[in-house]
Amino acid sequence: MIFTLLNIVVPVITVCLMGFIFGRRQARTPNMDFINYVNVHVFCPSLIFSALLSNPVDLSSGWALIVAGTLVIVLPGIILHFMQPAGISRQAFLVPGMFRNTGNVGIPLMMLAYGKEHLGDIVLLFVLSNSLHFSLGLFLLSGKGNRWLWLKNPNVWAAVFGILLAPYKQYIPGFVETSVDMLGQITIPLMLFSLGVRLSHDKIAHIGLALRINLLYLVAGAICLPLIIFTLPLTADWTRFIIMAAMLPPAVLNYLLCEHYKVEPQTVASIVLLGNVISVVTMPIVIWLTLVMV
Repeated sequence: MIFTLLNIVVPVITVCLMGFIFGRRQARTPNMDFINYVNVHVFCPSLIFSALLSNPVDLSSGWALIVAGTLVIVLPGIILHFMQPAGISRQAFLVPGMFRNTGNVGIPLMMLAYGKEHLGDIVLLFVLSNSLHFSLGLFLLSGKGNRWLWLKNPNVWAAVFGILLAPYKQYIPGFVETSVDMLGQITIPLMLFSLGVRLSHDKIAHIGLALRINLLYLVAGAICLPLIIFTLPLTADWTRFIIMAAMLPPAVLNYLLCEHYKVEPQTVASIVLLGNVISVVTMPIVIWLTLVMV
């Protein structure tokens, strides 16, 4: 089992560590804005389209995973509503606790831990989280009703077209499928590398508060899991995905959105960074538990 865990976790840490080393060796803070923009608007939609095209999703039989993927975001938010510590606003506390790092960390870990053949379901969870982040998340942060901004998200439309065109895959030219697949393969390593670069130059402040908050996030995730797992007809693989989704660190996107809406960006940055550092310890434990017990 120890070698299984190493084979899953070490590649993810290695790529992230390479980004960290590259970032630290630069005299000036590397500007990753353009790379991250292209990753979100080109490479990631390509991965989603390619994954759903090759791994068709049956919405009629997969409704339980969709509901579970929604609840694993919403339920922690409800639980955390009653657990808010002093020293942080409600929005800055709730949003990072609801929206986890299903992209940079979740996709590669789930794929390596549970098999590439499940990439369609894994990507579906990412698209669901991303859509809710740009609707419910922005609504909570801005308070101005940006609930329809998710319609401009290319990842959502890539998922829609991937699901709709999957039954007609044989009619799609091979060069189109290969081109999209090649673009999509860039996504995961670039996500991890970019995360490492960001970690190399951002500093963790308010360590005590950030640590308490991340522990509360893990507790809230653990509390919501039995409610989801025992009330929905989830397969063993889906159960593993949902358990990991609940235990993932906060998404880096939380910091970017909080910075845009001026919702305690420095505090949120510390929470996100420390949460991702803690995940180096927590994720191997979660993977081991899901492989042994589920």
